[in-house]
Amino acid sequence: MKSAFFERIYNYPTILKSEYQEIINSHSRVECSKNQTIVHSGSICNEYYLIERGIFRSSIFNYDGEEVTTGFFNAHEVLIDSSSLFQRIPALESIQAVTDGALWKIEYETFQELFHKIEGFREWGRNWMTNQLFIAKQRSLSMITLTATERYLNLMKEKPQVIKQVPLKHIASYLGVTDTSLSRIRKEL
Repeated sequence: MKSAFFERIYNYPTILKSEYQEIINSHSRVECSKNQTIVHSGSICNEYYLIERGIFRSSIFNYDGEEVTTGFFNAHEVLIDSSSLFQRIPALESIQAVTDGALWKIEYETFQELFHKIEGFREWGRNWMTNQLFIAKQRSLSMITLTATERYLNLMKEKPQVIKQVPLKHIASYLGVTDTSLSRIRKEL
């Protein structure tokens, strides 16, 4: 199970089977509880995580001091504040467990060693980051070009477990609507 988990996330054709073992050994398993903060806004991230199980959300406070959910993360995804980790600056967002979960943590220094040592891992990292830029661009465009109902339907399609397990206030915040508007959208569907 453990090997398949890592190979699914770090899926890149030039990573050798023998290199996967070194990658696996560089991670440590962490259990977390519902509502536990994994990344604290204002702190510099010294690690990132792979999600074995659980749902997590990133959030930030807007200009009115209201908490806004900026993302959701599920099993088999990377949980990271890229800017903080790679630019070595304080995180702007917090990341919190929405459910109990299990993560695999890799420290920044260890990641750097693997990144420079294993060519396939380095290429995976570049590919992953490029994909994240695409996802971020698509999200920003969808907030402008799609209706709230269309954004809700996309979330339902892309991350159905979020719809089932995350409090409505966080989903509404992520979609850029009020709780009341989200309730209306759900009734209409």
